[in-house]
Amino acid sequence: MKIPEQGMSPQQVMEQLQQARSGDADWRSGRTWSLVYWAGEEHTELLKRAYSACFSENGLSPLAFPSLKRFETEVLAMAADMLGGGPDSCGSLTSGGTESILMAVKSARQWARAERPHVTSPELLLPITAHPAFEKAAHYLGVKPVHVPVGKDFRADVAAARELLSDNTILVVGSAPSFPQGVVDPIEELAALAAGHGLPCHVDACLGGFLLPWLRELGREIPPFDFSVPGVTSISADIHKYGFAAKGASCILYRDEQLRRHQYFAYSTWPGGIYVSPTMTGTRPGGAIAAAWACLQHLGRKGYLDLARRIMDLSDRLRKGIAAIEGLYIFGQPVASVFGFGLEEGNVYLLGELMEQRGWHLDRLQDPPGLHLMVTPVHEPVVQPFLDDLAECTRQAREQADESLSGMAAVYGMMATIDDRSQADAMAIEFLSQLMKPEA
Repeated sequence: MKIPEQGMSPQQVMEQLQQARSGDADWRSGRTWSLVYWAGEEHTELLKRAYSACFSENGLSPLAFPSLKRFETEVLAMAADMLGGGPDSCGSLTSGGTESILMAVKSARQWARAERPHVTSPELLLPITAHPAFEKAAHYLGVKPVHVPVGKDFRADVAAARELLSDNTILVVGSAPSFPQGVVDPIEELAALAAGHGLPCHVDACLGGFLLPWLRELGREIPPFDFSVPGVTSISADIHKYGFAAKGASCILYRDEQLRRHQYFAYSTWPGGIYVSPTMTGTRPGGAIAAAWACLQHLGRKGYLDLARRIMDLSDRLRKGIAAIEGLYIFGQPVASVFGFGLEEGNVYLLGELMEQRGWHLDRLQDPPGLHLMVTPVHEPVVQPFLDDLAECTRQAREQADESLSGMAAVYGMMATIDDRSQADAMAIEFLSQLMKPEA
């Protein structure tokens, strides 16, 4: 395609835009169980207004736009307070969980270069269930990921972590909760292990950071995971997930300024002037910063508590309903609204395809194979229709266990047979390469 010779009218542009969106996942109907976090139309409209108010502003320069600096620092202070931080806690707003995690790993790497210059092959110690953003960070930053196995409860094996920790370790990681099974790693033990060796410990609470504190207030049993745990030095928490802000907004928080300084980048010999930047990006959309601030101000503690209560009521109903379906079982003991489930007999990926044919979009898990849900208030009206379809599709999947597979069921089935994971990675990259072609 080329840029059109003659531009279209705004009406024509929007008509084409809406037409293109007609094939997107129908999240508003509650049939998509990931990717979108929604707290109601009134709240969404406020986010749009706040985002638009600062649409053209650039968070690269807090001197030019002191309002954005105010919004960012206030959001970070509120998030740190929510997560057990003290007066010295600090951080940065980022574009999402991946950037927050990249910044945590970058800070640890730079800290090691300053404090442990003998480490020439830095290692990142993380559970096998930790988010792939850590693998991406290791790939980008020249750090070796060292994987800690999980126990039968899907939580990191602390004894194994102790054995795998080495002189090259620069950061210990735990999840609160992990994406696949929704369980919280033993953060107290992992943080104590890190502190005992003088190392930083990062908690990935991208999913749970804006949910677990409210569940704890509601009386739910939530394992310790935040800055109240000695030895936890940084936390990532996504505001655009269960914080219900506009995309993209996440925060990387530090116990104190000492570690955050290693996150920053400065270049003072550029002919264009002195350049200093807090995060990975240069230009930072002011709209996302303003919307994050508006979100916290609008919902407040009561709003978050009400949302958390609704979300967990839905999650309890779903988990109970899934466990009651013959052949299905929940993975581990999930503490929040993120969980996976497996199929005892038959192919769970076939079950996913059958649900897809009925318009339900569930993520796929592997090791062990399963399907995955992330529950939000948009799912309130569809709990029973979902469970009814799931029961019927489960029966069907068990009856068709020996039939040939198609779609994503075939893809995951094939991937599981490849022992060389570098070959599987290459196939995934080829798939993405083909998918991103205009004609695909």
